[in-house]
Order: sequence, then structure tokens, then C-alpha cells
Amino acid sequence: MKRLPNLLAYLRILLVPVVMVMALGADAGPTEPIVGAAILFVTAAVTDFLDGWIARKWDATSVFGAFLDSTADKLLVTGLLLVLLVIDRVWIWFALVIIMREFVVMSLRGLTAMQGATIPPSHWGKTKAAVQFTAISLALLRSGIELGGWYLDEWVMALAVVLTLVSGWGYLSGFWKVAKAVDEPA
Repeated sequence: MKRLPNLLAYLRILLVPVVMVMALGADAGPTEPIVGAAILFVTAAVTDFLDGWIARKWDATSVFGAFLDSTADKLLVTGLLLVLLVIDRVWIWFALVIIMREFVVMSLRGLTAMQGATIPPSHWGKTKAAVQFTAISLALLRSGIELGGWYLDEWVMALAVVLTLVSGWGYLSGFWKVAKAVDEPA
């Protein structure tokens, strides 16, 4: 049972190409909902919250599990943002900021781990993930109703970009603290 959190992360990784293919194959117009892909995406996103909750509840956390969970999230978000770009449901700048932040944070975590330290996940990072998942779900379910010239998913994606930058700054600050500590003489 202690392997369940990792199994959920593996399931999330396996669902990424399935959701991508479903969304690309839907042949939907720019404002038609892609319901099947959205349901499967939400299912994958829910596994993100479940695996962390189960790991903490059953005291089944591990360095590998944290890495696997983070990797699964990055694959899910990046894969779906690329699909949303192809079907013209996300602006390239929004997608670039989010995807670049994911790679920068992954690199900073790797460099920090090489120093024998960690940068713990923050409240901002968890909020960012929830808002990104919501924005992607809304983009897949786009209704065609505009609010102030943007679709609802575009407003939520803009919020996701802001939270992405805020949480990314937190990781960058954490990295600099570790880097300074390593450079200081003992």
C-alpha cells in the first residue's frame, strides 16, 4: 500500500499521451468543448493531489516519490500546454512562461540536490499547480463565452502565469540561499 502514491504518479505519466491524443483527435473548433480529454485530464490532475495526500497520511514519502510526482506534474502540464498551442487555445507567451519555469525549477532542484540540500515545495507552488490544472481544464472545455474580450480559461491562465512567476521566484530565492551557504567558508 505504501507504493500507491508512486503508482498514482506513474498513472499520471501514462495518461499524458492519452489525453494529448484525445485532445488533438477531437477535431473541435476553437470554442467547442473537448469533454473526453477534459475528463481524463481532470482525473490525471486529481491523482496529483491524491498521491501527495496518501504519501503524507501513510508516511510513505521519499525522495524518489517527490521526484516522480514533480516529473509527472511537469509532463502533464507541458504536454497539455503544447496541445493547447496546437489547437490555438493558449497564447504562446503564457505557455512559454509556464514551461520555461518548469525547466528552470527542475534544474534548480537538481543543482540543489547535488549540494546535498533540498528546496521544499511552497504554498505558492501548490496553488500554482491547482490554478494551472484549472486553466487547462477550462481551455479544454471552452464554452465560447467571452468576458472582457477573453475567454474564462484565458483569465485563469493569466492568473496561472502570475502564480508561476511568483512560485518560481521562491525556488530561485531558495536556490540562492543554498548556493551562498555552499560558497561560504566553514
